[in-house]
Amino acid sequence: MIEDIETIDEFLAHHASDVEEAVRQAAATEIMPRFRRLAAHEVDEKSGPHDLVTDADRKAEEYLTEALSKLLPGSVVVGEEAVHANPVTYEAIQGQAPVWIIDPVDGTRQFVHGDSGFCTLVALAQDGVVRASWTYAPARNRLAVAIRGQGALLDGEPLRSGSPTPGHDLEIATSHPDYTTDEQKRALLGLRTQGVRPRPCGSAGLEYLAVARGKLDGTAFSWEAAWDHAAGLLLVEEAGGIHLTSTGEPFRITGGNALPFTAARDEATARRVVALLTAGA
Repeated sequence: MIEDIETIDEFLAHHASDVEEAVRQAAATEIMPRFRRLAAHEVDEKSGPHDLVTDADRKAEEYLTEALSKLLPGSVVVGEEAVHANPVTYEAIQGQAPVWIIDPVDGTRQFVHGDSGFCTLVALAQDGVVRASWTYAPARNRLAVAIRGQGALLDGEPLRSGSPTPGHDLEIATSHPDYTTDEQKRALLGLRTQGVRPRPCGSAGLEYLAVARGKLDGTAFSWEAAWDHAAGLLLVEEAGGIHLTSTGEPFRITGGNALPFTAARDEATARRVVALLTAGA
């Protein structure tokens, strides 16, 4: 088993491209052949009509679980669909072994509706620290990669989040109402103020990519599931952005965060969003 961060760095130096290939192959083999071709029996509800799962989700996660475990012996996998089947598997994020955090189809609703706004998310973490991430939008053929301390790339080109244009309204992607408590809804209402344009989020992974690209000023999310956030938060960080919870601390993939939280293009924007969320609570 890998026991220290230097060994993970060595793994990434030699095998980051192999992880990328596994992500691409999972999408090519299990996701894209089903895109806009799903039969009714290939789509199920989990917790409700807005929480869908398809055969593409299940099969892509199985593919990645096998491929990534082989690439990094001693690692464990926390995948959205496996956790849904057996919630105790989520506890691996708290352990010392390197952990692959997988969302096979982030934006399943979009995928089911034939919209290209979905992606595959993979992150590699250890001791609660995300070391690398891959965000792949197969229907758009875009791949973003982040390695801690080495920056972020989109299709091989460096990503920089920059800062919002002075005098322009901030565009903030927010949690879907179905995934917020009454208290969180009140906090999010704090964003309905002059100079801010909140809107419902789509795929969390693609919203994070938009922040890293400087195409979106920030997010305000109210749930903690690591498969939705781990990859994108590192992408934002390595592009120059920042993430903060409602108490002003960085978001922890191990949980226990004050919610809602934000990821933003720069610190000033993040702190403004946090202040508005706190005022609205």
